[in-house]
Amino acid sequence: MPTPMLQQYREIKSQYPDVILFYRMGDFYEMFYEDAKLGAEVLGITLTKRNNGKESEVPLAGFPHHQLENYVAKMTRAGFRVAVCDQIEDPKKAKGIVKRAVTEVVSSGTTFSDKVLEENRNNYLAAVLVGENQAGLAYADVTAQEFFTGILPLGELASRLSSLEPSEMLCTVDQRERILELLGKESAKRLTIVPQWHFTSEAATKTLTGHYGVANLKGFGLSGMDLAVGTAGALVSYLKANLVANENLLPDLQIFNNNQELILDPATRRNLEIVESLSGHPQSTLISILDRTRTAAGARLLRRWVIAPLTDLERIRNRQSKVDFLVSEASLNATLSDVLKGGGDMQRLLAKLTTQRGLPRDAVALRYVLERLPQIQKLFSRFNGCALDDLLARLQPQAALVEHLKQALVEEPPATLADGGYIRRGYSAELDELRGIGTNARGWIQQHQIAERDRTGIPSLKIGYNKVFGYYIEITNTHKDKIPDDYIRKQTLTNAERYVTPDLKEWEEKILTANEKITELEQELWNQVRAEIVSQAEVLTAVARALAELDVFHSLALVARENNYVKPELNLGKVISLTDGRHPVVESLLPAGKGFVPNDLTIGTDDFQIMILTGPNMAGKSTYLRQVALIVILAQMGSFIPAKSATIGLVDRIFTRIGAGDNVAGGESTFLVEMTEVSNILRNATERSLVILDEVGRGTSTYDGLSLAWAITEYLHENPQVAAKTLFATHYHELNRMATEYSRIANSRIEVEEWGDRVVFLHKITRGETDRSYGVEVARLAGLPPSVVERARALLPTWERPHEGEKDTQVPRVFSPKLQLTLFESDTQKVADALLELDLERLTPRQALDKLFEIKELLDKRKRASDSKKS
Repeated sequence: MPTPMLQQYREIKSQYPDVILFYRMGDFYEMFYEDAKLGAEVLGITLTKRNNGKESEVPLAGFPHHQLENYVAKMTRAGFRVAVCDQIEDPKKAKGIVKRAVTEVVSSGTTFSDKVLEENRNNYLAAVLVGENQAGLAYADVTAQEFFTGILPLGELASRLSSLEPSEMLCTVDQRERILELLGKESAKRLTIVPQWHFTSEAATKTLTGHYGVANLKGFGLSGMDLAVGTAGALVSYLKANLVANENLLPDLQIFNNNQELILDPATRRNLEIVESLSGHPQSTLISILDRTRTAAGARLLRRWVIAPLTDLERIRNRQSKVDFLVSEASLNATLSDVLKGGGDMQRLLAKLTTQRGLPRDAVALRYVLERLPQIQKLFSRFNGCALDDLLARLQPQAALVEHLKQALVEEPPATLADGGYIRRGYSAELDELRGIGTNARGWIQQHQIAERDRTGIPSLKIGYNKVFGYYIEITNTHKDKIPDDYIRKQTLTNAERYVTPDLKEWEEKILTANEKITELEQELWNQVRAEIVSQAEVLTAVARALAELDVFHSLALVARENNYVKPELNLGKVISLTDGRHPVVESLLPAGKGFVPNDLTIGTDDFQIMILTGPNMAGKSTYLRQVALIVILAQMGSFIPAKSATIGLVDRIFTRIGAGDNVAGGESTFLVEMTEVSNILRNATERSLVILDEVGRGTSTYDGLSLAWAITEYLHENPQVAAKTLFATHYHELNRMATEYSRIANSRIEVEEWGDRVVFLHKITRGETDRSYGVEVARLAGLPPSVVERARALLPTWERPHEGEKDTQVPRVFSPKLQLTLFESDTQKVADALLELDLERLTPRQALDKLFEIKELLDKRKRASDSKKS
């Protein structure tokens, strides 16, 4: 038979079979059996054994209770869920084994830990229910008081979830494989299986109406939306089962509208480096350019805006007007930046405080944020009727709450409630009186120690305290003969004895009673303070959201003014017209003094739907394509853009097929990845979409690739439902012929200036075609050995020669005499380059003579090498 404690453990563990159980025992949390083995490995703690009565010894691993947050965080970061099992009665009052129960189950999607959460991104928990052609999706961030649900086309589920980046997703066991097919196998580690009945319309409706205290869900606009109701209900059920204090866990449920957002699929966000860099350098992302926010909530909101721009013209213009105002009031915006700086994360502070996870130090941090509201109101007081009025109306100062928090809590509360001392002196007369008793008692003990030293004649006598014996008098063995008769021995040490006296026990009772009452009263007073915060949670949540929005507008205005961005004109048309557009990231990375070459674009007109862009590598084709897409994203998120002017017809989706790479884990080759992405474009693009194609077809043979590139372009042109605005950069110059055969295809090229065998890339886009790739010159710029470059230059005419009528084109052997001559021709080229570089009008006679010697030395070197070969 197992011991009573292990029997209790087994009963609790049986209710949480797939979760790591942290079981409280005194001052420690313990794990047993397989949990202990796994926990010891993940947490890096010692695995030991515990006696289990007549049964064999049980694997055991544990840690001190004050390390709970650290170890829960470590387990959840490793992908495990943790059940925290606490003692729910005072061990001193327990009859038999102490009662224990799981107080919460923490997972990556439900954690409140600052050690797990990232400041600048939301931590979403999602629930997914797949239908025949649609999917229900609910998602919530419990740390930011956000809760959404809705229905979307099945083909858009992956894009939506990719933009949300949920850390945990709930689904049923029978839908797991289907969801992995839609999202990819790599999503498996984020899936959590929950009972199927949680997703049923009946059970979910009961859960939601019970949670919100309503008779039905009509007020939420969820009539007839069974998939959305099912996912929202399952999500709430999961939170109720796993988190304590969930009565204030989620705000009102909102329905997301997928039709109001510009859809960016995972490949597009990756290729455009919107929030994640392909190279691993954060400064090469779009978000790095835009993020001048001063608050964590502002940074999270900006990230959401840039990942999910809008397609609602009214909302876009509303955002633009706010950015425009702050751009025009640069001094005000600079001051606003200082006011916002250093404020706490109000959203996450509120989430903790309203769910009993917050501590007094969180309330003080909240007060510091609220104290900034009057400063913000004063800043804008002279701008009546400005574009930010509706936002400022939500930033009303909370004077009464601020004053209450100031009176109730000390400026620097301790890290835990157990440490005490967080209620300010003067707030409660009863608490002050109890503290006075404790202070007086401690003063009496100090005086009593002095008096006892005088009475006994023992100068080393001291009064101490421990939890086992309480207060005691300690006397070394050298003075045992001086111990008074009223001393009662309590403990014998190696070199001393410990005693108590009636007077000492009386004052100990006063101190301990006072301390116990102080702890209870402080907790009671703190609960009252927290209750006031909870009572104003709705208003405070609105304030937190408004602050985050204000921070984002302030950031976008700073960036616009510093980088010379302009406000674009947006409309419901289909034309995109840019004048002097620039790439926001590339221009920020250029060395000082080197300006970015801007370019124009007008596309989407009746005679221009598809651009075939040719030109050499390194000339700027990819940069140009990306900058167009990034400008559209910036415009539709409400930001100003890097251009001289712009008129943009709203885009519903942006697709990109850029770069090449194998999906080794998925067993997909470079070319298969490429064609899969193109297939997605051709199936989902509309006449309002923007398609970016960069070197499509290069993953296979030349003629296969050319044929596919032609057919793809033709499909985009000829299919009215997929007549997307398309920018296609290619090395297949044969595609230029399409401009003469199809009415809405036009050719463009990168301007190049030739200088002998050298070229200068001007990075300027002009109408027309090119028939040269300048690949050899790019190789020279890349630093290939001169011999290789010259060899390639010699071979180039062989490949460029028309092949009609030629059965076998002869390629000169690598080690033929002709090749050897081409290697020496590089010296001749150096002579020519040296002469071309001379400025004859400024050259002095002395400089001319020096240059002549240099040239002769080059020619002598060639002659010596030639003579050496002949001999």
